[in-house]
Order: sequence, then structure tokens, then C-alpha cells
Amino acid sequence: MTASSARPASASVGVRRFYSVPEAARLIGTAPVTLYRAIRAHEFPAVRIRGRLIVPAQALDAMIETAISEQSVISAAAWVQVSAESARES
Repeated sequence: MTASSARPASASVGVRRFYSVPEAARLIGTAPVTLYRAIRAHEFPAVRIRGRLIVPAQALDAMIETAISEQSVISAAAWVQVSAESARES
């Protein structure tokens, strides 16, 4: 079994699974320092690998979908809390 055959289907070439904090900040139109502060305050989802923080693309997509489906402004901090609670219930 090669490394490429062990890769999950969702990790196909060209599909971003994670963004650096500066990339995610650019995508949502905020300064990287603002996003770092939100992550540190547990108000925005991120994954820490050693010292590096990365933002899951799926989290950004889910926040966008929630804002569109509810046709309202969502609070990232509240969204993170609700997502964490629903994950614990699963």
C-alpha cells in the first residue's frame, strides 16, 4: 500500500483542507492578529500542530453555510461553542 493509496478520498489533489491563519484571515476579510486573538480566546476553530495553528477549511465552509441558511449574522464564538457541544453529544 503506497502513501497515495492510503489517502482518504476527501484529500484529493487541489482541495484545501486547511488554511494558515493569515490565509484564513484574508478569506474572511480580517487581520491575522485579530484571528489569532479569536483562536487564543477559543472563539474561532483551529488545529495546533506543535507550534503552528491551521484553520480547517470545513469550519469556514460551515460558518458560511450557517450564515446563509439562517440569513443572519452569526457570532463565530457562539458558533464554535454550539459546534463543540453538538460534537460532544454525537
